[in-house]
Amino acid sequence: MNRPVFLSSEDVETTCPYCGVGCGMTVSPKIPSTKSDSFEVKVKGSSAHRANYGKLCVKGSSAGETVDFSGRMLHPQINGNIVDWETALNDVAKTFQKTISEYGPDSVAFYVSGQFLTEDYYVANKLIKGFIGTANIDTNSRLCMASAVVGYKRAFGSDTVPCCYEDLEHADLITLVGSNTAWAHPIIYQRIAAAKKKNPKLKIVVVDPRKTATCDIADLHLAIKPGMDAALFNGLLAYLYQQNALDLDYIQKHTEGFESALQKADELQGNVSDLATQCDLNETDLRQWLDWATYTPKMVTMYSQGINQSSSGVDKSNAIINCHLATGRIGKEGMGPFSVTGQPNAMGGREVGGLANQLAAHMDFNDPQNIDRVARFWQAENMAQQNGLKAVDLFQAVGEGKIKAIWIMNTNPVVSMPDADNVKRALEKCDYVVVQDCMQDTDTTRVANVLLPATTWGETDGAVTNSDRTISIQRQFMQGPENARPDWWILSEVAKRMGWEHAFNYDTAVDIFREHAQLSGFENNGSRDFDISAFANISEQEYANLKPTQWPVNAAAPNGTQRMFSDGRFYTPSKKAQFIAITPYSPLSQPTKNKPYVLNTGRVRDQWHTMTRTAKTAKLMAHKNEPYITLHPDDASLHQLSEGDLVRVSNELGQLIGRVEISRAQRRGDIFVPIHWTSQYASHGRVDSLVRAHVDPLSGQPESKHTTVKIKRYSAQWQGFILSRTEIDPELFDDDYWVKITGKHFYRYEIASERALKNAQAWAKTVLSSLENTEWIEYDDASCQQYRAALIKNDQLQKVFFMAADHKMPSRDWLGQLFSTSELSSAERRSLLAGKASGAKDPGRTICSCFGIGINTIIDAIEAQNLVSVEAIGQALKAGTNCGSCVPELTEILAVELNSGVSEKTG
Repeated sequence: MNRPVFLSSEDVETTCPYCGVGCGMTVSPKIPSTKSDSFEVKVKGSSAHRANYGKLCVKGSSAGETVDFSGRMLHPQINGNIVDWETALNDVAKTFQKTISEYGPDSVAFYVSGQFLTEDYYVANKLIKGFIGTANIDTNSRLCMASAVVGYKRAFGSDTVPCCYEDLEHADLITLVGSNTAWAHPIIYQRIAAAKKKNPKLKIVVVDPRKTATCDIADLHLAIKPGMDAALFNGLLAYLYQQNALDLDYIQKHTEGFESALQKADELQGNVSDLATQCDLNETDLRQWLDWATYTPKMVTMYSQGINQSSSGVDKSNAIINCHLATGRIGKEGMGPFSVTGQPNAMGGREVGGLANQLAAHMDFNDPQNIDRVARFWQAENMAQQNGLKAVDLFQAVGEGKIKAIWIMNTNPVVSMPDADNVKRALEKCDYVVVQDCMQDTDTTRVANVLLPATTWGETDGAVTNSDRTISIQRQFMQGPENARPDWWILSEVAKRMGWEHAFNYDTAVDIFREHAQLSGFENNGSRDFDISAFANISEQEYANLKPTQWPVNAAAPNGTQRMFSDGRFYTPSKKAQFIAITPYSPLSQPTKNKPYVLNTGRVRDQWHTMTRTAKTAKLMAHKNEPYITLHPDDASLHQLSEGDLVRVSNELGQLIGRVEISRAQRRGDIFVPIHWTSQYASHGRVDSLVRAHVDPLSGQPESKHTTVKIKRYSAQWQGFILSRTEIDPELFDDDYWVKITGKHFYRYEIASERALKNAQAWAKTVLSSLENTEWIEYDDASCQQYRAALIKNDQLQKVFFMAADHKMPSRDWLGQLFSTSELSSAERRSLLAGKASGAKDPGRTICSCFGIGINTIIDAIEAQNLVSVEAIGQALKAGTNCGSCVPELTEILAVELNSGVSEKTG
């Protein structure tokens, strides 16, 4: 059984598999009436879930389109050979036992994922820390929120997010720092946008070097110099003091260390003019934000990767928290420092101790009583006694041969780790690499000795915790591939074979969740923040029906806890929050003559992590379908680059090739590149191969937002594209530039080469490889360096190839539509090599993915119908009326058209 089988036709309430917003979903499976019928999964937002109240972004609303088994790992494999589960599990268990016996427990490691369910995370942490006896387990969450964790712990004595999403509706000032919320957390953005409409007093400020889509709703954009966030919030702390805006009573009763923090801030940041110079900000704009932040009690500061992914991310976090403590703006409605996470269960991983420097249930190795407590609860005789290796150090240890065996689960470090090529080399040298994943072909599975097929979203039950501490359940609604197994099951079976059956004898996910809840309350008595002991005896039916609930959930708060620290008591020894004196530091990589540009990385609107799920659906590939490099116009002019040209970005670590995007939203000297592309989807698209392994010394989080590089035009001798009903082996493109894009009923390849193509026809026939009974039609104009060819079989288009001297070729949209037709019409045949239907207009690049609406269609409607609002565009075209993710871009397009009155259409 290797096609989806649904458990029932009934609707299922579940949770989104993407970002840390944690949106609720209602899934409606359609059970096929016959084996030949296609399956269908409809997804809509759950109106009852407090994270989203019925809203979903384009990724979430498209999740039902990704549940087919294409590309799935279908069998356990050892050294490329298919084996049964018994053989695979025994191999893993025996090899880990042998390695530990010869080299000690620190010679092995786990690397896990914020996409793990809590139960999976719990079992992995228990196995390696409690029974193998090492804390060498880290997670890709190290890459997104480790600095926020340490910042909270330094200030509060615990990793506690004090806010809830409802605070966004109650705030009068929301400052978004280092977060393109509109693209990275779209539902949070939509909640803020809705709150602003209801509350005219609400001010929104975006602190970000780039003018992103989030600025659409901003009253003020502070285009801060990269890396200067700690200086900015130190400056705010000093300004609050100068304006007599401190809550001295709160400071005296509930905090410690204020004097030293203020002294450092006052000493370093000086006056507003000096601060503006340090941060490279307009002084008037800076003063406006300082005044708003001083005189607006209901203030939420929301921060994400722009703060965390820094060599001083912890200090930046604490600089923000300092300002909230100094004004008592914490634990109250509409107030607080709010870190938002990037992954669906990064918070759940923090709860179970998924990081190398954590124990379970928000305990740490720094207290021997914690180690003893967890060991007694687990009845673990081989309990780890100290922190393990954080992610960057862990893979360095792999490369040095100190770690002999590593088990990687549900993540793709060969793409996502900094200095990614070095990570790949380390794994290639490692004695034993186990990769547990749902997908067969990833950059990381390619370097594995053993592959273990795991179930994924929709195929298993388990808990996740979102950014505001809300625990929700991802519920199973379909059977996974026949040989795929839940992650917790795989881990437990290996543990049993290593001799610990008594500790890992779980039958279902609820058995694990129950134990997790029991540990959270074990010898707690209010001493630890994470406490879900109300679920300590949860039944299977209660677990199945569990509604979204914010922790702590215990005898004192049986229905959960909306906000933390409302009573002014914290989890430090003194029960007082701690101010941290902050000395701002510049990023470790600074521009030089040879590497003059600062590379910033981030997400795009419609893709997720390394694209293993989102790239399966044409809808999500339509918006941004190639790796791109955003440059300021002055930098583009300096290198004589135009929109759509190819450019090579490089440093001593690696290189990336992508399309030029020119935007005044970018600072001069800075470039932006998305994180998502892998070796499965692009020849030179892995941006983390350029990112240096510089980390925050406290959190170990890499500085992914600030790497120095040089840029150079990619001197393409020719460019082209292929649309094909079947996949093409990228090795046929040699080492030239290529990008693979999923279309509807076809695959698209954008290609280019720095080598001249002497015989386009011969190249095309080699790559496209004619099939039997195939009609080959072509157009060749060597003088203009143009060649076009198409393969047709039984009047159905199979493949098409267009090449030219540059990228200015017909739109791919009309040609792509022909793959959905069962038979080409005579008119379509005549227009085939023209690349468009006679008289048809090019819709332009896709803006609204939900309805496939292009920019030129939108501009034409604005002009023809005199549209003056985003709502009017929605009524005319439907654009922006479903998930709302494209609303910021619609707003920008509308503003340009209304201001200029001149269309600037793009192909």
